[in-house]
This record gives sequence, C-alpha cells and structure tokens, in this order.
Amino acid sequence: MKPVIALVGRTNVGKSTLFNYLTKSNNALVADRPGLTRDRIYGVTHRFQDRYIVIDTGGISPTDASEAKDHINILITSQAWLAIEEADMVFFLVDGAEGLVPQDQEVFSKLRNSNKNVFVLVNKADASISNMLASDFFTLGAEHVYETSARSGKGVRDVFAEVEKLYPLPEEIPTEETREDVIKVALVGRPNVGKSTLANALIGEERFVTSAIPGTTRDSISEVIEKFGTTFELIDTAGIRRRSKVHDMIEKFSVVKTLQAIEAAHVVILLLDGTQELAEQDARLAGLVLESGRSVVIAINKIDISSTEDHKEIQKGFDLKLRFLEFAERQFISAKEKEGVTKLMRTVVRAHRSANIEVNTAELNRMLENALESFQPPLVRGRRIKLKYATQVNKLPPTFAIHGNQIGRIPATYKRYLENYFRKTLKLVGTPIRLVFKQPDNPYAGKRNKLTPRQEYSRKRLLKKVKKRK
Repeated sequence: MKPVIALVGRTNVGKSTLFNYLTKSNNALVADRPGLTRDRIYGVTHRFQDRYIVIDTGGISPTDASEAKDHINILITSQAWLAIEEADMVFFLVDGAEGLVPQDQEVFSKLRNSNKNVFVLVNKADASISNMLASDFFTLGAEHVYETSARSGKGVRDVFAEVEKLYPLPEEIPTEETREDVIKVALVGRPNVGKSTLANALIGEERFVTSAIPGTTRDSISEVIEKFGTTFELIDTAGIRRRSKVHDMIEKFSVVKTLQAIEAAHVVILLLDGTQELAEQDARLAGLVLESGRSVVIAINKIDISSTEDHKEIQKGFDLKLRFLEFAERQFISAKEKEGVTKLMRTVVRAHRSANIEVNTAELNRMLENALESFQPPLVRGRRIKLKYATQVNKLPPTFAIHGNQIGRIPATYKRYLENYFRKTLKLVGTPIRLVFKQPDNPYAGKRNKLTPRQEYSRKRLLKKVKKRK
C-alpha cells in the first residue's frame, strides 16, 4: 500500500500550495488569505513516482477561549487531527518568513506524541539565505527540519530523499498473491450499493459482513477466487460518502483505504445503485478511478427491485455526469440474486486484457498515418501541426508517445479524436488511453547554426545599425 502523508500546520503557511505541487493539480484552492481549506483533500503525488497518497488539511487553530467558541474552526482543526491519524507521516509546515510562533510550538508538542514521523518544513524559502530561516525551528527538537518553497519546489526533493529512506520501494517478490496471472479487482462505490453482497455472491459464501446500514464495511478486505479458469483477487472496500456526511472517526479512515485499494487494483468495478439517481459522489469517485489509470467496469446493481424508469434515470445521469467514462462497459446486475455476476466478471477480463495490450511500433505508426489521413491536425498561425511517429511507452493503461512539431498547440478536441481512433482500431474496452506528445530533440538546440560568409556579413551589418540607433 502507498504511504500516506498529511500536510498540517496553521493557516496560510502553504499547505495547499504544496499539495498542488506534489499532485501536479489545482485541486486545492490557493489564495493569500487564511482559512481557505476547510476539509481534507486527497490526492496521489504525481511527482516522486506516484508513490504516496497526500492529504491537504485546513489550518489548525489555537486553543484559546475565543477560538474555542468558533464552531467552524473547531471542525476544521478536528479534520486536521483525523488526517494525522490516517497518515503514516506528517509534513508540519511553518512560515519561515514569520518565524517560530507559540502556536507552532503547541502543535508540534502534540505531533511529537502522535508516534508519527514528523518532518518540519520551513516554508516560503524562495529568496532567503540558505539555513537562515530554519535556525529558529531547530529549537523544536525535531529530527527532520528542511527549508522549502511550496511554490517553486525548492528543497522538496531533499525531503523526499529522506522519506524514501524510511519508506523504501518494496521489492517485487513473486508470491501466490502477486502472480501476474491474478487479476486484482477493487469493488468501490457509495455506501450501501451492494459491494459486500456482490463479493459474497462471487465467492459463494458469506465472507463479508452485509447489512442495510450504510458504512458496515470499515476496511478493505481481499479474497482470492477462481472463475472460468481465471484467478481474481477481490478487494471489498468501505463506501465513500460525502465528507460532510461523515462524522464517525473510524469511518473516516475508509477514504484512504479505498484510495489505496484503487491504486493496488488492476480493474475497478464501480458499483452504482440502480434504484437511485446518479449522485455527485458517484461522479467524484469515478474521477478518482479515471485519474488512477486503472481499468474500470460499471456495475448497476439492484435490478431485482429497480424499474425501467430507474434504468432510464441512471442512463441520463451517466450521460450528464459520467461521460468521461464512455469507454467503460456497463452491466446491469443483482448481487443479491446473483444475476449477471458471471457476465460482469467476463467484462472484467476483457478490460484487463485491453489494459495489457502491446502494440508494435510499425502497426502503431500505420494507425497514426491512417488517423492523420482521415482527419488532419489543424493549422496554427498558417502552419500545419505535424505528427511524425508514435511508440508505445507503457501499459496499464496503454500509453503512447506521439512525436511531432508544435505539440503544445494541439487542441484537446484533436487529442480526443486520436484517443478514440486508437481505441476503436485496437478494439479496447474498459481501459483509459494516455497520449504523451513530445517534441523531437533538436541536435542544434542552444547552438547558433553555422552561417554562410554572406549571411555572417549581413548579420554584422545589422548589428552595427542597431547600435547606431541606440
């Protein structure tokens, strides 16, 4: 499982800026005023080999009498301490420009008792003299103190170099559970959509606790099964509900466990409730699955008690909120009556096979050539964007690098066209496709091209004219 990092500190010290830097996103709101982040925000560090889950938190408020009366600040602070409980390590951000303040000392004394690895990040070290900002904070007695800039990333690599000593990359040991022929399947969805019931239906026994009470499953539990000659490892996860609806501390741990299960899986079954309209939380969960790059299958459950009208409403919601998962196959099932579950697992196999496809370079370039003939790239400032050749650079999901000129100006619509063309030609289902556009290396980059004697003479004359005008 991926280690979890909690970003904590008082307000306006740069936690959300660091979160956006690590995740290469703008998911956390950033502004030069305190108190902008109020809830926990989860993401995967798309820097440092996607190895960590990171949690952004709101500012921890002081515990004086005036603040204690502020109900919102109490809730924000409690969210931060819950994130600390979820985390394997804590990045405690402080303001280097402002220096050590009593509130920092108060928070650090509590962090010291949390039995977590705490890294003190003296932030806002953009243009200061090295080692000057951090001097005040060594009095805290912390083992790890670093000067950083969340805005530019200065010093962050040094922090993660130390983190990687504590959490080294695991060695790949071929055990029974990690064989390549085992398809890991995570069952995810909102609470009470039938995840544990589906897992029990597939296993053939009551392995997972089920009830009509949302949130019965607290952790991610796995079980190995075999169907039609294929071995699956099922991971039943706790349901993710809207954070505003989560009050129980134990249930809050489920979010991290579910994210870790998604990251560990090859294929994700996104379970929807066929008796209810598609909710915003379904779309957010689908977005997390898409961002992870995992194959996905949509299972619409409870067809034994849902009506045709319910199915139509689900379809409308899918077209409105889950259009970005058009590539995923949809199956209507009844986990309780075990209807459609075998067909669902065959869909999982197809999605896994698609995600592992390998395309040789010659075939891929023929496809690119045909795609360009069918629909040429647009003109930019009178020049046609040229895409020259393509290679496959990865799988799970299939990732293709396309080399050409003016790649930074390729419109999103044309990128989607290429993605859909490759998907249709390769007959891929259930897996996202990633296209990486690259500019060919210029051997003369950074060097002045050699000029003919006449061109050199003209250049010198032009420089003389410019100097005279000045």
